[in-house]
Amino acid sequence: MLIRAERPSDIDAIHGLTVRAFTGMPYSQGTEASIIRLLRQSGDLALSLVAEEDGAVIGHIAFSPIRIDGAHGNWFGLGPISVEPARQRSGIGKALIESGLEILKTQGAAGVALIGDPDVYRSSGFASDGRLTYKGLETGYVQRILFSGPDPEGELHFSGAFERATKPPAPA
Repeated sequence: MLIRAERPSDIDAIHGLTVRAFTGMPYSQGTEASIIRLLRQSGDLALSLVAEEDGAVIGHIAFSPIRIDGAHGNWFGLGPISVEPARQRSGIGKALIESGLEILKTQGAAGVALIGDPDVYRSSGFASDGRLTYKGLETGYVQRILFSGPDPEGELHFSGAFERATKPPAPA
């Protein structure tokens, strides 16, 4: 498996993979593929990595700038992250996370935050200390990993792409 930066030729494969990965997931609103396209269009897709095997994209991870209480502070949000459904829970997602975190850390990021299941992201170093919030969500799901500087505190604000994304129409 090769982890590399997305290429223009990967865009449709990433879209299809994201749709497949989130279809039927109880926590999904079906907007993840739209979010990635909007992040790309708005210039907010700061880092986009794919996992490739035998020429096929089998995983994808997106990172975009976030604000904490209105301040940019060189923080990034992780997500969406997608893995081919038949390959989930095989380490592809974790490898994508580790690669992305290392790149962002090397580039001087202060840290990365996400909204997600603590049991899934704990092994990659994410934790919640209750000091970050997001739209009234239970703070245990609002997690972060700190690279440098003080521990962050306040409300997370993701790219506008997360608000503008729409669910695709149901197939006819």
